[in-house]
Amino acid sequence: MLVIPAIDLKDGKCVRLRQGRMEDSTVFSDDPVEVAGRWFDAGARRLHLVDLNGAFEGAPVNGEIVNQIARRFPNFPLQIGGGIRSLDTIEAYLKAGVDYVIIGTKAVKEPEFVVEACQAFADHIIVGLDAKDGKVATDGWAEVSDIEATDLAKQFDAAGVSAIVYTDIARDGMMQGVNVEATVRLAQASSIPVIASGGITNMEDIVALKAQADKGIQGAITGRAIYEGTLDLAKAQHYCDAGLAM
Repeated sequence: MLVIPAIDLKDGKCVRLRQGRMEDSTVFSDDPVEVAGRWFDAGARRLHLVDLNGAFEGAPVNGEIVNQIARRFPNFPLQIGGGIRSLDTIEAYLKAGVDYVIIGTKAVKEPEFVVEACQAFADHIIVGLDAKDGKVATDGWAEVSDIEATDLAKQFDAAGVSAIVYTDIARDGMMQGVNVEATVRLAQASSIPVIASGGITNMEDIVALKAQADKGIQGAITGRAIYEGTLDLAKAQHYCDAGLAM
């Protein structure tokens, strides 16, 4: 299981939000490229990037920073979400050196776009499902739909999606623990590997997710916990590799 550090980009800075609210953000660094290097040196095997401005604008806003990270760390697998609504945007990111592109809002509103993207860019497409009380949210979490996350996941079973990033909005940035039950439920609803996101606070969350990894959980994204020091990224990844008690 991968432990994936997150860099959320807002106005060119590395921030973390609480429950997706842009007005409730904490700036952790003015230099996202330096932060990426910190997680690379800590032994992370993938980096999760989110263009928060892009998620609200519907088009990339912090794309140049993503490009800088890709150039500086060519051997660091990157996944990027936020404002990805066209094949041209996907192609630009992949050409820049990004490994996986996350389709969120467009996956909910136009599921056929995911199929089209998977056909054009096989093995590079991740679907981002952000849910509140099990219902999928869109547009930077500003809108909550009537669609169940599990139902939407099933739609992409045969599309060729590499993974689903599942975020429990109520837990995100709140340091209240990951929603293991909902994550497992989603993983079992389809054949697509699931990456858990939202609420990961400490090693207990990593241990709880690792115990369910065989049910389809590929990884866990962590943000505020590694910035505030309640989770040691290197130790967490070592635990997931070795499967040993800490």
